[in-house]
This record gives sequence, structure tokens and C-alpha cells, in this order.
Amino acid sequence: MTTARPLLFLDVDGPLNPYAAKPHRRPDGYQTHRMRPTGWKAHERRKPLRVWLNPTHGPALLALPFDLVWATTWGAEANEWIGPCLGLPELPVIEWHANSQRSREGTPDGTFWKTHQIVEYAAGRPFAWIDDDIHPHDMQYVAKHHDGPALLHWISPQQGLLPHDLDTLAVWSKDPTKQPLPW
Repeated sequence: MTTARPLLFLDVDGPLNPYAAKPHRRPDGYQTHRMRPTGWKAHERRKPLRVWLNPTHGPALLALPFDLVWATTWGAEANEWIGPCLGLPELPVIEWHANSQRSREGTPDGTFWKTHQIVEYAAGRPFAWIDDDIHPHDMQYVAKHHDGPALLHWISPQQGLLPHDLDTLAVWSKDPTKQPLPW
């Protein structure tokens, strides 16, 4: 009997692109990329979108014992714009429901609008999720509605994914049945 590896749901803006860092102070190890994904229309903005990505994140994420899945508003475009900059192969993508609310206020239980679909996508499989918009309501929802182990790990949108975050994921993956580490 083979046991599936845990899933690792990846958000882009915040964890991989520390968009909230000081605008003219790129964090160490990051490279600046100019992008024009579908949602960033050229006629609305003069300049392409500035995205900071750290090329060491791709190999570090691939070295973890997880199956990686994009869980980002970038959708399938993460495979086109983000993955190649990080050295990631094409990854599965959570396709958000068309009626997904884009705020906590739109959900009756105060959860992040992604939370319900992440639990649905995982379907009881162990998972970790890195995002800059995880709160206690999301943890409570997952504990109540997900039948498997889960780690919801908040990443600072000012700093992005750091070595201690990768260490947390690695430690949790060794025994997902343990209680999640505090964030």
C-alpha cells in the first residue's frame, strides 16, 4: 500500500513575491521581474507588474517531500510567469470557483475565501498551505472540515518565504499527525 505524499499549497503574492516589502528595497536574494499577466492590463498601468522572486525557492520547494499545487489568484498563469523564474515544473492549479469571494467579509464564517476550496481540493489528504492571509478562523475551519492532518503556515508579505519557513514545512512533513507549529 502506498501512501500519497502530503500536498503543499503555494500562494504567490506574499510567500514567493514579498510584495509588501519596501517598494525600492528588494529583499536579499530576490530578483526583479516585470510581468503582464492577464489581470494586469497594459492600458490600465504604464509599467508591467513588478514581481520579486528568489530563484533558490524553486529547488528548496522541490526538495521537500510534498506534491506542490498552486493556490493563488495567478491561477494557471503561475505556471507561465512564476514557475519558470523559480525553476519549477508545471504544477497543478486550484481553479477558483467563479463566485469565490475575495474578502473575509464575504464568507459567513470569517474564513479566507480560499480556505473552503483548499479543503475541498485536499479531500482528506494531508496538506500544508503557505499564504500571507491565514488566520485562526481558517485553522478552525480546517480542523472541523478536513479529515486529514493540515498545517496552515502564515508567511510575512514583507519578507516572503524564509529558511525557517522551509524548516517548519520539512519538520511537519516527517510527522503530519503532530500538532501544527505555531506561526
